[in-house]
Amino acid sequence: MIEVSGLCKAFGDREVLGGVDLTVERGSVVALLGPNGAGKSTTVKILTTLLAPDSGTARVGGFDVVRQAREVRRIIGVTGQQTAVDRILTGHENLVMMGRLFRLGTAAARRRADELLDRFDLTEAGGRPVKTYSGGMERRLDLAISLITAPPVLFLDEPTTGLDPRSRAGVWDTVRDLLAGGVTVLLTTQYLEEADELADRVALIDNGRVVAEGTPESLKQRVGSERLDLTFATAGAFELARLVLGPAHFGEGHTLSVPVDGAHDVREILNRLEQAGAQVADLALTRPTLDDVFLSLTGEPAIGATR
Repeated sequence: MIEVSGLCKAFGDREVLGGVDLTVERGSVVALLGPNGAGKSTTVKILTTLLAPDSGTARVGGFDVVRQAREVRRIIGVTGQQTAVDRILTGHENLVMMGRLFRLGTAAARRRADELLDRFDLTEAGGRPVKTYSGGMERRLDLAISLITAPPVLFLDEPTTGLDPRSRAGVWDTVRDLLAGGVTVLLTTQYLEEADELADRVALIDNGRVVAEGTPESLKQRVGSERLDLTFATAGAFELARLVLGPAHFGEGHTLSVPVDGAHDVREILNRLEQAGAQVADLALTRPTLDDVFLSLTGEPAIGATR
C-alpha cells in the first residue's frame, strides 16, 4: 500500500533523507522509529503530499505522491502530534464541519458524525464543547476526524504523546480496531513500547536512512540472546558465582548478567551455583527490547521524543 524507493531530501546543504526505502503491506501497521532529526517527520510529510522530495519515488495506494497528489489525498487520513480540532465547537459539530469540508451533504455528514462518535465511544460527549474533554477523549476525536472519508491508509504521527497510560491504552485499542477493519497504518512514535505493542514491522531510521527493518521480534534477536540477571545477598556469594560462571559475565554491585538460550541454560546455571554454595537472592529473565535495538543501532538511548 505504501512504496518508497531512494527517497532523498535536503534543506540547503543539510541532507535530511539520504535514500529511504520502505514498504508497508496492505492492512498492516509499520512503526517508524529513529533519534531526533533522523528524518521520520520529513518522510511522513512527503508521503502525505505536504513536501516534495528532491529525488526518489513514493507511492501510496498505487498513486505517485508528486504526480498524483490529489489522488493520494483522497485515500489518506492524517493525525498529527497536535490535535486538529476546534475546542469551542462540540465533538459532533467538529465532525459535521469536517464532513462538509470533504463535500459530504449535510445529512450524510451528520450520519457519519454519529457513526464515528459511537465508534470512538464519544456519543455521550458528542454534544459537549471539546474544551471540556480529557486529553484521551480529544485525541480519539482527532482520530475520528481523520476517518471522516473512511480512508484505507492512515498516517499517525506520535498519536499518544502527552497522554496518560489509560488514555494511551485506549488509543491503542482504537488502532487495533482500525487494523481489524483493513486500514493500513504508518505510525511514528516516541514510545518504543507502542511500536512493540502495535507494529507488524518496525523501520529504524538514522541519519536519513533506514538502518534496520523487520518484525519487533526479529530486530530484538539481532541484539542478542536473553539474559539471566542474578542478584546475590553477599559479596562472598557474588565472588563465588563469578568464579563458577567465568570472567566473561558481567554485573553491577552484587548482580551478574548471564546470556542464556532457553530454560535448559537457566536450570544448568542455577544447579551449578547451588552445588558451589553460591546462594542466589533474586533472579530475573530479561529479553532484549526495542530500546536495546535502538541503542545498539543508533548509539543513543530512546529518551524523549524521537521525531
